[in-house]
Amino acid sequence: MDPRLEALSTDPSNQIFGILFFPDRIYHQAYLNATRSPRYRYNVKDVRSYYEVMCLKGSVFLDGAFYANFVRIEYRGSRLTEAMRVRNRFLRCRCAAWLKLTDKAGNSAQTDDAHPLTLHYDEWVNAFQAEIWDRLEPPDSARHDASVLALMGRGNEITRMTQFLPLINDVDSIVKVELAFREESRQFAFGNLIEKDDLAWDNDFGRTHQQPVLPNVPSANENTVSDMNYLLDFQRGWFKQASAVTPVLYRNAMMLGQNGVYTNPDASDTNIIQMRWLFQRELGGSMIFFHEVTIPPGKVEGNHQHVGSEELYYIVQGKGIAYLRVGDDPELGDEKDETKYKTVPREVFGLGTQQFKELPVQPGSIIYTKSGGMHGIRNPPDSTEDLKFVAFLYHSA
Repeated sequence: MDPRLEALSTDPSNQIFGILFFPDRIYHQAYLNATRSPRYRYNVKDVRSYYEVMCLKGSVFLDGAFYANFVRIEYRGSRLTEAMRVRNRFLRCRCAAWLKLTDKAGNSAQTDDAHPLTLHYDEWVNAFQAEIWDRLEPPDSARHDASVLALMGRGNEITRMTQFLPLINDVDSIVKVELAFREESRQFAFGNLIEKDDLAWDNDFGRTHQQPVLPNVPSANENTVSDMNYLLDFQRGWFKQASAVTPVLYRNAMMLGQNGVYTNPDASDTNIIQMRWLFQRELGGSMIFFHEVTIPPGKVEGNHQHVGSEELYYIVQGKGIAYLRVGDDPELGDEKDETKYKTVPREVFGLGTQQFKELPVQPGSIIYTKSGGMHGIRNPPDSTEDLKFVAFLYHSA
């Protein structure tokens, strides 16, 4: 961590926008495993987080001299708790992690099923954690402090995993960290072994992403790529042109059909829209995607409900009609109030017909839907240009 950040965090000029988080919250290098002894000091070089998952990487110093490089994983565990409780089991003091590291050259290494990374609960950070060092042997002229030595070893809080050594030796080169978490194979306190197929996993809700594998085939299953893990991306910046991103095509998006038969009157074989997936797995926090949607004249994205997620549309081109369910925004009036906006029935994905407010949109219009809300959008048949908007979606629960 750059020591100048500490001074910046308390500088009065930083209070205008509060643009800098407290470095201790982000780097918290004073609370890592070996700091129980004053002989050890960490230099956390970079941090990435997604939801309750965090990865720190950097170096460890012993008695003032460089000693080892490390990668540290932290995990809060609420999603794994949810996955375990439906099995009537509870998260205790440890959990297991599948881990894959990838460097700038594309070299990668990962844990195997038999030897996952064991994470231990740590009250100092209120998370399950473990550190992988590229070295555990003490220097020739010194010994490890006993309090730190007790944390070292296979399956312990400070460990060394052979397959990761070439990558951690050059810790700055690590650009991608992929993770999934599961309960331990043996149930405590009785020691029962849990069947492999019954183990509870947190793999970011079976995470997938959209990719134009078959760019000319609308709604092709191949365009939904299974990830089944969290990705922490250590790249620090991107520059893109949206037009250079190949779009994915969707037929009857957000409309539910049974054996190819739709009850939604807007559905048809030619109701095809396109989405350019600008950022997905690169995003941190609880973000899922940022994309650009193009709806040609006469085409429709069906009305649908968000549960546990929030989404914002920002119109950048064309004119069209957006829909918000009656009552979602009280300022639009109730079902009988049509002084501002017309009330119309619309079929909702999997939920039958609901009453919506019909909202004219143009560049600069914003549609923001929180969990429980419903929305949809269309480009009228008499339109002379594409309706285009950018949108981002994130988990809110």
